Amino acid sequence: METKIDKASPVPLYHQLAELLQQEISSGRFQSGEKIPSENVLADLYRIGRPTVRQAIDSLVRKRLLVRRRGSGTFVAETPERVDLFSLAGTMASFKASKRAPKVILVEPPRRAKVISGISNPFSGTEAIYLSRRTLVEETPVLVEDIYLDARIFAGLENMKLEGISLSQLVEDSFHFVLTGGTQQFNITYPDTRLTELLDVRKSTPLLAVNRFLDSSLQQNAIYSDLFCRTDEFIFSQSLGGLSHG
Repeated sequence: METKIDKASPVPLYHQLAELLQQEISSGRFQSGEKIPSENVLADLYRIGRPTVRQAIDSLVRKRLLVRRRGSGTFVAETPERVDLFSLAGTMASFKASKRAPKVILVEPPRRAKVISGISNPFSGTEAIYLSRRTLVEETPVLVEDIYLDARIFAGLENMKLEGISLSQLVEDSFHFVLTGGTQQFNITYPDTRLTELLDVRKSTPLLAVNRFLDSSLQQNAIYSDLFCRTDEFIFSQSLGGLSHG
């Protein structure tokens, strides 16, 4: 680290130090999860007071670039892994592309049910096959999916064992058609009592809520899902393809 603090500059010293530390993080000089020098070391290196150093670190903690660990020091924040949430290969395949293996557990096995709620749900007012499942990564719950499937084209699914099975693969192998596309709507919500228990979060924890509509080669909106995602373990993303011309 080079000493580049300009005490004659009108820019506050703490802001200058915060910028320097942020550059060190962006450049890879300080890696994700690595401990940075102590406040005393930084104060000596840049010939500034500890309160100024603490103010700079505080600003980077607020930006979630640094994290303090009591009794251990200050560390570069771990970067959450990215999961392509919109993947026709299915949720399980999306998580399996990450470095940590997922475990998908059925919360409610598939059953025929009258859908009586949900403004976005295309099956509202009709019967659908409903199931709910939870995804855990290293025993930490990260995602809950409430899934509704067209009861006509998925007849018999309620009698199948779905533990640990990819729905997209099941569609292809057992029902002999493929998922062709769909849409997603994103929102922020707060968990009810059920979700606080399933995701192990507080009611004040914001969740990424997704309404997912999937089309099959037989029918539009063949599958509808409400997804509730914790975002402290993973960054849920959506890949965009290039535009075609002609």
